[in-house]
Amino acid sequence: MTINFDKGNGLVPAIVQDATTRRVLMMGYMNQEAYDKTVQEKKVTFFSRSKSRLWTKGETTGHYLQLVSIAIDCDQDTLLIQALPNGPTCHTGNDTCWFEPNVGKIFFLEKLQQVIKDRKNNPSDTSYTASLFKKGINKIAQKVGEEAVETVIEAKDSNDDLFKNEAADLLFHYMVLLEAKGMGLDDIIAVLQERHK
Repeated sequence: MTINFDKGNGLVPAIVQDATTRRVLMMGYMNQEAYDKTVQEKKVTFFSRSKSRLWTKGETTGHYLQLVSIAIDCDQDTLLIQALPNGPTCHTGNDTCWFEPNVGKIFFLEKLQQVIKDRKNNPSDTSYTASLFKKGINKIAQKVGEEAVETVIEAKDSNDDLFKNEAADLLFHYMVLLEAKGMGLDDIIAVLQERHK
């Protein structure tokens, strides 16, 4: 990655996004040293313009930002950092510097979808998901039906933990079925969006 630190007199903006929720958490500045330390220690570190020194986010509160990935924009002068926050990000105690709650794990489904696709394309004998693809579409569809029935049964009882586990099993097997059909969640969401008009 080639970062153009010259445009900003040795600094580039670094936008931090929660890797799970995709919520923008904060924005800071990095110089080469802050970038190198972030990559090496896997904790997001900035250059403080007011203190003229490096500071690792969370060094006083313990609310570190655990590095997941770094991307650079088309002009090579702005960074997008995906991280996992260990507590509120803003110095005010708020989840984000824009006073927004940092909730929702919906984007984890994209990651899970990629794992399912990988199990299909690169099967191993130890993978349950790969074993489903090996059994074929009929067995996968049957498994979705079984999980749907189990989810309905648990919905009628009062054990929330059992219901959540069955609902998770249903969603997982449904995603496997979509992959077996050569589709993804985006294809189904497009149908819902069209219906919503």
